[in-house]
Amino acid sequence: MLQVMIWDVDHGSAAYIKTPTGKHIAIDLGVGDMSEGGKEFSPLRHLRKHYGVERLDKLVITHPHRDHLDDIANVSLLNPRLLRAERGIKDEFINKGNKPNDKDILGAYRSLLEEYKTSVGGTPAPAVDWGCTIQHFHPVYDGPNLNNYSVVTVISYAGSKIVIPGDNEGGSWESLLKQSAFVSAIKGTDIFVASHHGRESGFYGELFDHFKPKLVIVSDTNHGSTSVTGNYTYHAEGWQVDHGRKGRVDADPRYTLTTRNDGNILIKCGTNSTTGRNYLAVSTELGAPQQKAASYRF
Repeated sequence: MLQVMIWDVDHGSAAYIKTPTGKHIAIDLGVGDMSEGGKEFSPLRHLRKHYGVERLDKLVITHPHRDHLDDIANVSLLNPRLLRAERGIKDEFINKGNKPNDKDILGAYRSLLEEYKTSVGGTPAPAVDWGCTIQHFHPVYDGPNLNNYSVVTVISYAGSKIVIPGDNEGGSWESLLKQSAFVSAIKGTDIFVASHHGRESGFYGELFDHFKPKLVIVSDTNHGSTSVTGNYTYHAEGWQVDHGRKGRVDADPRYTLTTRNDGNILIKCGTNSTTGRNYLAVSTELGAPQQKAASYRF
């Protein structure tokens, strides 16, 4: 079974993947949940303490904005074997794209890139049996907008496909759609995580010429700019969602889920050992950060 958790981390972004072979992957390093008063919630500490994850097999950092880096001080707790990030960003762009008081976090980010020279970006990494197909795509971009450097991850297993971007905006999506391998990879996407926290700047209608997702997930907060969930709803097919502790499945399909309203969002897909049929299940869990996902079993 493949399991993907989209954490509720306020304005930030963070995801966790447990592959069918029991490998552990984290995508981005957002923290906190202001809506529940848990500003210090760390997905990495949570994985270590509550799920017994001792080491990440891969860490993916989509791009160097602080809301995708805030948990970087805890990376050493899970000592990733591999790191995937974009190395071709000029320091001046990284500095200008963040605030002056983000200096320490950016320093930690640069140190991480230096430490993992052999497994970052386009450098071949050691072969790993993930038990599923995991692909990463880098836009071709050279400019000051850090969002347009965001790495996109495509995960395929048991007939289901999940796409997790960063904060990609129009220039990034345009570049990616010129890559035939990327266009081929996103065909048949079932779950799409909205770019740039569901903001209008991350919405790119031409993407949906290539797939019609069952469900779109938005990692966002009540404390930011209004998201364009309606745009994504229009392009989604709809999917039934299990509301965790509430013990019920929606009678009507959902088209978009948001972390601000639905909390942590867990995706499971695999093949039923009895029937031989593939399945895709999505569930949500509201509650304080320390309690979230307590009932999930990875």
